Order: sequence, then C-alpha cells, then structure tokens
Amino acid sequence: MLAAVAVPVTAQNFLDLKPSAQQVAWQDLEIGVLIHFGPNTFMDREWGDGTADPHVFNPTALNAAQWVAAAKSAGARYLVLVAKHHDGFCLWPTAETPYSVKASPWRNGHGDLVREVSEAARRAGLRFGIYLSPWDRHEPRYKNNAAYDEYYRRELTELATRYGELTEFWLDGAGSEGHVYDFDSYVKTLRTYQPNTLLFADVGFLQYGDIRWVGNESGFASADNWNVIDRLGYLRWRPAEADTPLRTDHWFWHPNDEKSLKTLAQLMETYHKTVGRGAQLMIGLAPDQGGLLPDSDVARLREFGDEVRRVYGNTSDGPDDIWSADAPLEIQSTEPVTFDRAVMMERLSAGQRVLAYAVEAWDGQHWKQLSAGTSIGHKKIDIFPRTQSSRVRLRIIDAAAAPHMRRFRLYDGSGAQPSPE
Repeated sequence: MLAAVAVPVTAQNFLDLKPSAQQVAWQDLEIGVLIHFGPNTFMDREWGDGTADPHVFNPTALNAAQWVAAAKSAGARYLVLVAKHHDGFCLWPTAETPYSVKASPWRNGHGDLVREVSEAARRAGLRFGIYLSPWDRHEPRYKNNAAYDEYYRRELTELATRYGELTEFWLDGAGSEGHVYDFDSYVKTLRTYQPNTLLFADVGFLQYGDIRWVGNESGFASADNWNVIDRLGYLRWRPAEADTPLRTDHWFWHPNDEKSLKTLAQLMETYHKTVGRGAQLMIGLAPDQGGLLPDSDVARLREFGDEVRRVYGNTSDGPDDIWSADAPLEIQSTEPVTFDRAVMMERLSAGQRVLAYAVEAWDGQHWKQLSAGTSIGHKKIDIFPRTQSSRVRLRIIDAAAAPHMRRFRLYDGSGAQPSPE
C-alpha cells in the first residue's frame, strides 16, 4: 500500500521569478513596429464593421521592403503585422473564409501579404510576428462560441505553420460582443507549432501571457516598472510592451492627415518613457492606399533612429559589464567628462533585484546626487542637468538580493559622446 504524504507547498515569491531565455532576448530588441493595413486604409476608417467589399483592397505600388527599411532606420529590430483586424479581412489567402486578399484585385487575387512582409523582414534581419484579432465582425460563425473557436484555431494554425518562426503573437482584447473565447485552446495551438513565440495580451485579458500591454496607447510606461506581475496571487514574469502610433490616435492611414505625424521631440520623449523605463517600444506604422509608407513618415522614422544612435549608440550591443557586488559601481576618468544622463541595465537572467538606487557625482569634496529611482530592470535612462566630473557612481540603496548589473554608462545629449566605461 502507498501512503499519502503531505508535501508542503511553497508560495510564489517575486524574487524567485526569472525570465525565459526567449523573454531576455526579446527585451534586448527594445524597439519594434506594428503595421496596420487593410480595407480601413481605403475607407478612411480606424474600425471596420466587416461589411467592406474586398475589392476596395487594391494597393498599386505595395512594397514591403520599403516598410521594413523605414522600420529598421528607426532602430526597430522586430515587426508585427496585423494579419487580421477586427473587420475579419485576412491579409493571407486563408482556406477558412473567402473574405481575404484572394477576393481582392490585388495581385489578381493571388497575393499573400503575410508572406511578402515576413520575407522582407527576415531579409533585413528583423524578427517577425503576427497580430490575429480574436474579435471578428465579419465571420458568421462568431455568434457560435464553439464554431468560431474552431475557425480561429484553423486560421492560427495556417499562420503558425506557413511563415517561419514567430517572435511575438498578439492577442488584442478589443471587443467581444458577448463572445466567450477558448483562449486555452488558442494557446495550445500556438505552442504546438511555435513553442518559442512570446504571447502578448493585456493582463486582465489573458493572465498567463508572456508579454503585457503597458495599459495605454501614448507609449508611456510607469517610472516604477516591474517585470513580475501579480494576478491575485498568481505571479508571472511579463515585461511591458508600450504600443503607440507614429501618427497621434491613428493606427491606419487617413487622407489629409499630416498634422497628426508626431515630432522628433515627441518620439524622443516616448523613447525615454518606454525603453528608458525598461519597457519595449512598439511604433504603429500605416502604409497608404498605394501600399507605401508616406515620405514624411519615412523621414521621421529615420530622424528618430538617427537621434537615438547619435546620443546613445547601440547601448544593448557590445560586451556586458557584469557587476554584482554590494559596493557602488563607479566610473572614473583621468580628466573630468561632461554628461547629462545615465544608462543603467540589470542582468535580468538573474531576475529583477534593484528596489532603489541613486546616481552620484564626486564634486571634489562630496558625492552629489544627480538622480534616484526605484526599478531599473532591462534599462533605465535618467536625464539630469549637465554635469562635469571625473568620478560618477551608481549606488544601490535597496535590493531584493545581491544586484546583478549589466551596464552603467554616461552620455551627453548635447555632445553625444559616451563616457569611459
């Protein structure tokens, strides 16, 4: 006979949670783009109702390589394509519905936009992901939970098996109209064919995803940004992704819309409040009716990427500093250097540990505080008045365990020269 033995259950602890290798690699990508293109583009709409005639979809100059080149110039390292928005129109020739590119005049009904974009992205060295809206305002089976779940799983299977490795899969929570989704079956299907794909969803929409929505479309993360989230006692490592369109409030292209294009200053502020707060920045791009990104968008993306590179270079590239000690991490130089910002990164493979920190400069007699904060996480950028010093240190005031720091660098936003390491 076998006797039952009581095994003590240890409660989850924030400190014990660490990211997967896929999550660590994804957070190093830092900037991505989300592309919206479909019947809405041709009808001056943001939200389609599923009644648009497929014949309206007819871009005459579509060039996915142009989209990818513009994204890459902005510093993007991955691209997510909206393969089906809420209107139900599919940008690949799915076998599940005639409501797709195969019913349009584009490419004489033989086009496959998912394939064109995925191949263009990979040729340029960008990772590729897919957005497949659960809400479908066209499909008649949507009124029947079980029938629509099967329909969605079949579409998901097509996307997960035809277009190579997917870095990210978006589950947008917009709309439902009383429908109850079988998310467990969706996730099982995705994991069957794409076990390494990171699943994006709002925390309140799907508690066991891999990436979480930051909670707004302004692109701003909280200054206190923790990678571990608590869903009523269920802890999970879920870094934040902050999505925001390049044109204010517009995910799709609209005519006579130049005033909505964000300025370089706005984009830099967004960068500092997303990547500079340990979150991922995802910029929404919207090709026009010809199938090209407008020249003004292309120019602004390049300006943004050039400015980030001018100030920071590639702060996720190069060898890691790898520092783990109780003493402050100090930068010293033989001559005083001028700087106005500090970039700090934790080594997240060990978990997120820093709870409070300060950046301080030696003024010849005392340590002067330049900035202070709580979380660091993947990356923290602190900007402060321009300072000159030959000794600067990062002091960890409080930590959940011995801090594991990956980077501590100084930069001058005016001169754009990195400090000695």
